[in-house]
Amino acid sequence: MPEILEIEAYRRVAEHVVGRVITEVLTPDHWYLKGGATPEDFKERLVNRRFTRTRRIGKLLLLDSGGPTLGLRFGMTGRLFVDGQAAVEQLEWGSRRINPSWHRFILRFKGGGDLVMDDPRRLGGVELDPEEDKLGPDAWTIDMNDLRQILSHSSTALKARLLDQSRIAGLGNLLVDEICWRSQLDPRRSSNSLEDEEIKVLKKIIRQVLNQLDKRGGSHTGDFFEHRNPGGICPLDDEPLRRSKVGGRTTWWCPLHQR
Repeated sequence: MPEILEIEAYRRVAEHVVGRVITEVLTPDHWYLKGGATPEDFKERLVNRRFTRTRRIGKLLLLDSGGPTLGLRFGMTGRLFVDGQAAVEQLEWGSRRINPSWHRFILRFKGGGDLVMDDPRRLGGVELDPEEDKLGPDAWTIDMNDLRQILSHSSTALKARLLDQSRIAGLGNLLVDEICWRSQLDPRRSSNSLEDEEIKVLKKIIRQVLNQLDKRGGSHTGDFFEHRNPGGICPLDDEPLRRSKVGGRTTWWCPLHQR
């Protein structure tokens, strides 16, 4: 499923459409259009414009045009194709097949080529001028002061707080399990129970995990990932892993070293 690393891969591929003139906007799935905009709104505001840059806040991909900003959200199974090439060849639990009926939103450009959002489960969406301020600071660049404030003012379970996109933008289930495991933190702990030194370690591990897994190829390439299953053993101390529900999400953790 796309987490911050996959959306960053999408952003890099989307760089190929910067400067190209949009000639056509196709919206075969009107449900996919969010924020109250109609197909006519998308066509009127995007046709004959050029994207000037790409940005990303957490899992939200943003394409600026000098006029409206196009926001792309990919849900659990959304993929981005630019000129027929997939930004990510296959999501861990997604399909490798290309099915035109899954194409929810399409931009075509002068001189040929296109940008396609493909989403089998229809859990993503596109929006004009999305409300960026509803998202917390980006997980890749969050500073110590922000992280301290986010955690110290809530008794919510640590994992649930890290997954809350309005608090920290970009982290998903796989990454948070990896981060908690490396940080030796029990994902069920109250966020405000962390000591300052633990928060410093957590911040360092968040950046470390994102940098390492970005180079490896995505959120599913963590050291903990392949052990997150029934019968899984912690690769650090050979302790059987436990499975819990935290924030409504299946969570794997080691009872021996995650405290």
